[in-house]
Amino acid sequence: MKRHIRNGINAGITFGIITIFLFMIGFTTTISDLLGQLLQNGSSASVLGFAPGRFDLLVFLFFIGMWAGISGSKKTPDERESWGTVLAASGTAGLIHGILVGGLVLLVGSLLKAGVSMTVYFAQLLPDAIHLFLLGLNATSGALFYVVFLLMTGLIGGAVARTIRYGALGQNIAGWFKNKWHAFTAWPQYQRIRHNRPALFVVYGILILLVILLPQVLGQYWNYTVGTVGIYVLLGLGLNIVVGLAGMLDLGYVAFFAIGAYTVALLTAPAPHHLMWSFWVTVPIGILLAAFAGIVLGIPVLRLRGDYLAIVTLGFGQIIAVLLHSDELTAFTGGPKGVAAVGSPTLFGISLGTPEGFVYLILLGVVLVIFVTIRLRNSRVGRAWEAIREDETVARAMGINTWFHKLLAFAIGAAFAGLGGVIFASRNQFTGPEDYNLMVSFNVLASVIVGGMGSIPGVVGGAFTLKGLPEVLRELENYRVLAFGALLVVMMLIRPEGLLPTSRRKMEIKEIHDPDEKAANGTSGGTT
Repeated sequence: MKRHIRNGINAGITFGIITIFLFMIGFTTTISDLLGQLLQNGSSASVLGFAPGRFDLLVFLFFIGMWAGISGSKKTPDERESWGTVLAASGTAGLIHGILVGGLVLLVGSLLKAGVSMTVYFAQLLPDAIHLFLLGLNATSGALFYVVFLLMTGLIGGAVARTIRYGALGQNIAGWFKNKWHAFTAWPQYQRIRHNRPALFVVYGILILLVILLPQVLGQYWNYTVGTVGIYVLLGLGLNIVVGLAGMLDLGYVAFFAIGAYTVALLTAPAPHHLMWSFWVTVPIGILLAAFAGIVLGIPVLRLRGDYLAIVTLGFGQIIAVLLHSDELTAFTGGPKGVAAVGSPTLFGISLGTPEGFVYLILLGVVLVIFVTIRLRNSRVGRAWEAIREDETVARAMGINTWFHKLLAFAIGAAFAGLGGVIFASRNQFTGPEDYNLMVSFNVLASVIVGGMGSIPGVVGGAFTLKGLPEVLRELENYRVLAFGALLVVMMLIRPEGLLPTSRRKMEIKEIHDPDEKAANGTSGGTT
């Protein structure tokens, strides 16, 4: 019971902070307007007697409160929870959630009544937004309403969660999916293909053919979007070696991306150096220069660990950004104006400078980088990286040259970033300092974390989530970024280990979230 109550308290605090944050940035007003449009209930004054917008806000908070209750009553792996246990945990989550939100309502309502202008401190807290959040009540009544309302929604969420887990509805849904999956795996054609190597090659060939034909079907915009996602996959695979396999936090990764891009730009563009080399000659040069930069940076700093290493690499990325913006280096790098007319690849006299051609080139690069990554991960070098990530001191005691392997990871990750930069600059036919700001490093790191650190499919999934999903959500127009941020919050709460994590990452997250179970297993293991 104590563990369930602790889960409820944690869930209540988490969702309370989330609700307060959404209110502070004005999201509650935006979501009420959006729900009003989706539900087409602009005349919601007649719905339960609420004024326009308030009913929509309560609908949103109802689902947030239910989610808090569901999260607070998480299923334990080794026991069947009773109704009392589930409701105690979900009720605790709802109560804590309601107390935090009610405290905010009491504070904001009192300040508004006293004539304090909240917009001085929070630009989004307009009087209309505050009145909407107060639901037309005074500060005390509004606070009590939210405490009771969120307590009830938390209890409803816990009841729904237990019903789905152990009730007939949940069992029927789980049984339906299980039966369908068993029926599919028992399908004679599936078994014939699975155990027949030539048939597998035919299936793989069809998939490859679809990949080849897909760019011809997609328009220019979607080809560009797919190419951008592919470039971030290249960057993510490189940073995954540094962060996911070797366990080093690199916040200046964009510097290597910029080195590869400026290499191909300066060597193939007519200005400022008038070299105009072939694209294919500059590809290995850009990769090698980026790897060399990784070695040069790594030699003095890789004896640092954790936050210190992150700060130093962050400084390196900022140094590269300052140099690219410098007017003093305009004659060499093009300065703030950048470099235009970057050369495009040609193959046997056929230009690959089209959106379709770059999609093929990026896919080829992704396949090669994935192949190299898999070979490295399954080698002695990969095992040494994982040992360093888990415990560098123990790895050194086992005879692993930790400094050399960390430097190797840094160089290989930088080389992959250089390859991404070469393709990026050539595809855009322009490169400038604004393309290599600090947010690029953060976005690549986020794609690795969201997808699952150390996981190759996770990096691909993370890149599609962070770079492809915003384009899919473009139909939401002004609400695109808000919807994207909400989806990220949902994903990280539901799957903190990432979209497609490795099995070890799953175990680590499970141990973090289930310390009592870990201790119990350790105790039972010692007694047997």
